[in-house]
Amino acid sequence: MALAKKLEDFGRALERLSEAIEMTLSHQNSDTYDFFRDSTVQRFEFTLEIAWKSIKAFLLEHEGVECRSPKGCIRELLAAGYLDQTKITTLLMMVDDRNLATHTYHESLADEIFLHVREYFSDFAKSLSVVKREIKCVVGSTTSHRAVRSRTDF
Repeated sequence: MALAKKLEDFGRALERLSEAIEMTLSHQNSDTYDFFRDSTVQRFEFTLEIAWKSIKAFLLEHEGVECRSPKGCIRELLAAGYLDQTKITTLLMMVDDRNLATHTYHESLADEIFLHVREYFSDFAKSLSVVKREIKCVVGSTTSHRAVRSRTDF
């Protein structure tokens, strides 16, 4: 199952992002801070990439919805009832930050994105948990997808 592999990769990327955040924080007052901050921003980019591809696989496999972009997949989660508008807004901000980090580089921007990444980490972890829980609910349930996805407690 492609989805299971993507979720496994997402979990590993999340662990590595956590390690990068911790290392950066432990080097805040050292000459190597910039290196660790930049590494964390790069890990964030990787993690967001696998996160949206996991969402894409989930939507295709469980909803029959094909999305082609990170923002499109996130909006489809809202349309399908998996996330509320507040969470959607946060996920869309993540994509914007990833795009800024990928296409523009300034020290002040790197500092700002690092601060955001620290805030985003828990949302990444929650999104992984929600998708895993929804898969278990759908697989182990005799109810329709519509009943399961009415929960927007992410």
